[in-house]
Amino acid sequence: MRCGAAGQAGVQYRFYPTDGQAAELSRTFGCVRLVYNKALEERTRAWYGEQRRISYAQSSAALTEWKKTGELAFLGEVSCVPLQQALRHLQAAFGNFFAKRARYPRYKSLKRSRASAEYTRSAFTWRDGRLTLAKMSGPLDIRWSRPLPQGVEPSTVTVSRDAAGRWFVSLLCQDTITEGPATGAAVGVDVGITSLVTLSTGEKIANPRHEGRDRARLACAGVTSW
Repeated sequence: MRCGAAGQAGVQYRFYPTDGQAAELSRTFGCVRLVYNKALEERTRAWYGEQRRISYAQSSAALTEWKKTGELAFLGEVSCVPLQQALRHLQAAFGNFFAKRARYPRYKSLKRSRASAEYTRSAFTWRDGRLTLAKMSGPLDIRWSRPLPQGVEPSTVTVSRDAAGRWFVSLLCQDTITEGPATGAAVGVDVGITSLVTLSTGEKIANPRHEGRDRARLACAGVTSW
């Protein structure tokens, strides 16, 4: 889990979808990529053709209209939340571009881009440690390699599939770490050679000398030690 003293913390797990869940998620991944690219195309046309910026609200309204067309009616068959999140991510990418913090946004490639979909709290249910996404009748089969902190519930869920076909779910949670009691004590640290560090209390921490121990193995691997 990655976290600070307080705020958001994220943790990732493997999961194994049923055939139906895999099909639903694959459709969602495709729709997310299509919506992102189509919205990017519209923004690019407006920016380079008219020097006009398109807002998130305008892209969201356009998405609603796309769903009404015969060509893109299938966008209404998947959860709308990951599609809206794709537009929000595109909005953030353009914000970084206009602030000169990043390059112009790129199109999502079927081969090079990560297949993923982001679900906010309105698009999943969390009950007794079981996660069920929108448009699905049953929970995901998650392998809980480590438990979530007691009483913590996810606020955002991101589902992804890597190039090897493995499925992952990342849970973003609100987490607060209680600070330890304040102390006025201080310890000096001296980095040495015979000992890794020597503390002002007199305690010495030995140098593990990993390089010397692994020198023969590194030589066999063709790695030069310094």
